[in-house]
Amino acid sequence: MISSSKIKSVDFYRKIPRDLTEATLSGAGLSIVAALAMMFLFGMELSNYLTVSTSTTIIVDNSSDGDFLRIDFNISFPALSCEFASVDVSDVLGTNRLNITKTIRKFSIDPHLRPTGAEFHSEPVPHFIKHGDEVDEETVEGSIPLNGVSFDKLSHQYPILVVNFYAPWCYWSIRLKPSWEKTAKIIKERYDPETDGRILLAKVDCTEEVDLCRRHHIQGYPSIRIFRKGNDVREDHGHHEHESYYGDRDTETLVKTMEDLVASIPQENQRLALEDKSDATKRPAPLTGGCRIEGYVRVKKVPGNLIISARSGAHSFDASKMNMSHVISHLLFGKTISPRVLSDVKRLIPYLGRSHDRLNGRSFINHRDLDANVTIEHYLQIVKTEVVTRKSSRDHTLVEEYEYTAHSSLAQSIYIPVAKFHFELSPMQVLVTENSKSFSHFITNVCAIIGGVFTVDEKSRIRQKFLIARQKNCYSVKNSN
Repeated sequence: MISSSKIKSVDFYRKIPRDLTEATLSGAGLSIVAALAMMFLFGMELSNYLTVSTSTTIIVDNSSDGDFLRIDFNISFPALSCEFASVDVSDVLGTNRLNITKTIRKFSIDPHLRPTGAEFHSEPVPHFIKHGDEVDEETVEGSIPLNGVSFDKLSHQYPILVVNFYAPWCYWSIRLKPSWEKTAKIIKERYDPETDGRILLAKVDCTEEVDLCRRHHIQGYPSIRIFRKGNDVREDHGHHEHESYYGDRDTETLVKTMEDLVASIPQENQRLALEDKSDATKRPAPLTGGCRIEGYVRVKKVPGNLIISARSGAHSFDASKMNMSHVISHLLFGKTISPRVLSDVKRLIPYLGRSHDRLNGRSFINHRDLDANVTIEHYLQIVKTEVVTRKSSRDHTLVEEYEYTAHSSLAQSIYIPVAKFHFELSPMQVLVTENSKSFSHFITNVCAIIGGVFTVDEKSRIRQKFLIARQKNCYSVKNSN
């Protein structure tokens, strides 16, 4: 049987007995310095392991989100009525979508961008409206011309006041005039204003009564408005709530519409009946002259335009009175990024996301009120950025975002002024990849740090052995003497 002493004889790392060692101040100082150095180096190595490093490359766009790009926006126009505000999209491939309403919401706002009510619901104004065949030369004046004073008086006198706001130069106003005057004459004969007094048809020349038309937010000509007397007077500004008429403009249709309005009012007490909501030709008119437009559109990933303007197939607009000033609450491309994901992205790349919504909070105001046909244009260059991180030894796309640069200008136009956003998507994309770090490499470095410190300690042990051996030699020489 092999004894333990024989096993100990093969020890390569023999220890010095503790009673032969001596603690010294220099050794203690060296040990403290070694321990601090080990802790410092370990902290540095741990910090380096936990620090995220990335590499950035430029590659050809290999988008996984399809051939279409989503544009989210919230833009306020202090001087554009929701009644005619239109969102259009076009691109270089020939796509031309006009007056998008399915994914768009509109809210009437005042000049200070404050909402004045609930969502403004409007259907697209028909592009084809039937007109009468009457000849203008034979027109007999049947409607009553109004100014600011007479309008306020008659709107409180008659239960229903129907007003044609027109401009003499407007093509559609000229076409409406014969039918309107003939309708006014027929209604006046059937419902005499003196004896019946339930309805009155009138007209306002907006080139003469500029303030009156501005007060009722008239931006397109002709605008037929239905004003109701009674409990529909707003207490905050004293103006009547009113509806806009969008139906056919021939005499027969107009007469029938007026008779339907009169039929809702009992002649004996002239109380206003509830409005018939099923009539699609009459819808509430905007209470103010401004509009906030929000929502999204989907466009092809080719150069194109997002255009917001006043549009109608049966109205004319005075370009000298159109002001397309606007304030952008946000305008961004691609999917909306949640705050949590955005914080994770900023952990990898602190500067990412700064141009994700570059126009956020920007105002573009045309202060030159006397200049006609001022179009505000924005040129947007879009670049996609994809951030790839590693989870469970697999590549994981953390976020796909579109950043853009923007250059804006005011330009003269020969047509109705618009707000135009010209966008162009770069064929290249930025790929940001998180560099992976090996845990085994971290352990190896830690072991190297610990080994280095113990190497210093081993040198101290060798020195102690040398001193002990020298003491033994001196002791043996002394005894021999």
